[in-house]
Amino acid sequence: MTIDVHNLCKQIIELDSSIRFAGIPNKFGKQIVVEYRKGLTPLLTDTESELHAVESVMRMNTRKDYESKLGKPIYSFTLYEKLKRTTISLDNKDYPVLMVSFDTEADHESIILNKIIPFVKKELSEY
Repeated sequence: MTIDVHNLCKQIIELDSSIRFAGIPNKFGKQIVVEYRKGLTPLLTDTESELHAVESVMRMNTRKDYESKLGKPIYSFTLYEKLKRTTISLDNKDYPVLMVSFDTEADHESIILNKIIPFVKKELSEY
């Protein structure tokens, strides 16, 4: 049984009105699914978004180098002037990370810990 990553990202967008984007790349960083909030104009081109996905997967993989001492990475976060971006570890060999962006005023940590991660764990436990 395979994960329905398209539906997963669509549902993540609906979890909170401050979520702008949800995307899942494969283990090589190739974007498998990209979902944007309805009516949103992306800030990055498709090419820039693809490159960002590759870099996000690579960065999460380097964080795993310290897993034995620091524990598993849960998520990483970057605040930009125009948005907030996070990369959430999915602990899945085919789909290693979930990338999500938020409006700048979002309470991202609460949304990640109380909405996104519980939702994703529930959905992935079915596979």
